[in-house]
Amino acid sequence: MKRSEVDGYIAAAAAFFAGQGFLLPPFARWSPEEWGRLGSEGDGLRVQRLGWDVTDFHSGRFESVGLTLFTLRNGLGAGGRETKPYAEKVMMVREGQVTPLHHHRRKTEDIINRGGAGRLVVQVYNSAAEGLAAGPVVLACDGMERRVEAGGTVVLCAGESVTLTPGVFHTFHAVEGVCMVGEVSSVNDDDTDNYFLEAMPRYAEIVEDVPARYRLCTEYGQA
Repeated sequence: MKRSEVDGYIAAAAAFFAGQGFLLPPFARWSPEEWGRLGSEGDGLRVQRLGWDVTDFHSGRFESVGLTLFTLRNGLGAGGRETKPYAEKVMMVREGQVTPLHHHRRKTEDIINRGGAGRLVVQVYNSAAEGLAAGPVVLACDGMERRVEAGGTVVLCAGESVTLTPGVFHTFHAVEGVCMVGEVSSVNDDDTDNYFLEAMPRYAEIVEDVPARYRLCTEYGQA
């Protein structure tokens, strides 16, 4: 992805969240220069990977396979030590934009349609040693048990949510408009706890065509 594209998607997501009445913390607006002046007091931001994450999963087709995320809080600590047992993200999911099929072995997460014009379609499978399992998936939707056949979908309108436990493969996309999607979960580790059905890189490869306006959460470096 080009840096100019990444910066544009970040600006669009920030404006979209604000339009939904969801305000991001001040570090969402920091420039690379401000990040560069940050000392050891910012080590928590760096280690926990708080902030912006824009990825096309190396598809080269961000509008159809990609995601814009902002991690607000996370219990990931240095050396794998957990500083708290939870994490929270907010995501902009564009109409028809797919997050590829994957599961987590440690993380439990609630996926929430927080608002926007669209509905969020979540497709699920149980996992097996060889990949996908054939049996029905038992889920909780806003606390209510629901059984979904393998490959079936849960469609979330604004305010609705689904709980995804470890081992449940899932993919999602928005229909009928853009969705602001929340994720409330146990500790998030995108380096070691993402298992895609088809192996692919989690983070985008950035081509520096313009000076960066923002820093991605993978670009902070050390104090």
